[in-house]
Amino acid sequence: MEFEIASSLADIKLAINEINEFLPDKKNFLAFQKDTKTKRAIERNIEIIGEAVHRILKIDPNYPIANARKIVDTRNRISHGYDSVSEDIIWAIVIREIPNLDIEINMLLNNIK
Repeated sequence: MEFEIASSLADIKLAINEINEFLPDKKNFLAFQKDTKTKRAIERNIEIIGEAVHRILKIDPNYPIANARKIVDTRNRISHGYDSVSEDIIWAIVIREIPNLDIEINMLLNNIK
């Protein structure tokens, strides 16, 4: 069970790293808006994060990931309600939430090792 959680945490970390690599220089929203490939790559990585969190919660519903339910809900919205997800929402997630999640995932991974 701990292996599955560690594997999902590693998937989240990889997705966060890819999001950070895909971001335009200086985190420029206008450049992000114009780059469809980057937007789709970032959306896909947010979906991966949400699915990994979902898998963790299936194993341990009380696993200490802040906003876990919101993360899973965001994944579902991107996957199933893709037409209702705005660039502004994705950008806000990337700029405000992903840095905090990165810190949290690093701490959780360090506690497993």
